[in-house]
Amino acid sequence: MAGRLAVIGAGLMGSGIAQISAQAGWDVILRDVTDAALDRGRNGIAASYDKFVAKGRMSAADAETALGRITMVTDLDAVAGADIVVEAVFESLDVKTEVFTALDRICKDGAVLASNTSAIPITRIAAVTQRPESVVGAHFFSPVPMMALCELVRGYKTSDETLARTRAFAEEIGKTCIVVNRDVAGFVTTRLISALVVEAVKLYESGVASAEDIDIACKLGFGHAMGPLTTTDLTGVDILRNATRNIYEETQDEKFAPPELLNRMVTAGDLGRKTGQGFYSYE
Repeated sequence: MAGRLAVIGAGLMGSGIAQISAQAGWDVILRDVTDAALDRGRNGIAASYDKFVAKGRMSAADAETALGRITMVTDLDAVAGADIVVEAVFESLDVKTEVFTALDRICKDGAVLASNTSAIPITRIAAVTQRPESVVGAHFFSPVPMMALCELVRGYKTSDETLARTRAFAEEIGKTCIVVNRDVAGFVTTRLISALVVEAVKLYESGVASAEDIDIACKLGFGHAMGPLTTTDLTGVDILRNATRNIYEETQDEKFAPPELLNRMVTAGDLGRKTGQGFYSYE
């Protein structure tokens, strides 16, 4: 199936999607607004390929070939010929609808327009286009090269063909898919982790248990690979705060209301691994 893929946003998620797609034989256009952002994305992809080579998971020649399949651009018009476009920009409805309004104008007829959003209803994103049947959620997980899951999300008007093409793409690049048939805010995975994180933060901020013990409880009691507070630090305290807030604003369900501590950490800049301090210290 391999064809032409465009990824909008060269951050951690976008560069990861570009990386595994190029590795699977897709020609990839990776677009961001600045050359500096593209350089960071390219360096991250190259470093990840180098780790795979060092571990014997791919050859140096294959890594070089895959990197050569990725074209970096700042001009959004360069994505016009893509068969599939995956948007991976900031988790904001305003930002995403601006991107999809432009993609609707630029992209060829029949292109799949996918959003990597983790919480924003696809119907709201699709509504700004003249082709809502071609818009779908394709929620990858971080780090993309390592995490096997892709959550496919139907908007109100997403067609069966769009969903099938997106699933075929995700499976071709090595992902296992689940399908969310109704795009409630947060879908399946973000609703589950948000509810767990909110309760874990409340337990921690009220002094019921330490961050370490809350995480150990989830790992050893429930078989989780990592606890909810470690997950929050890895994903980004701001990312999970924004996700829970998006779900709360959509549902008015108090179990998704971000706790005060989560808001204070974001304000203070304690965003987890990426800043060196979150629920744990990474200095």
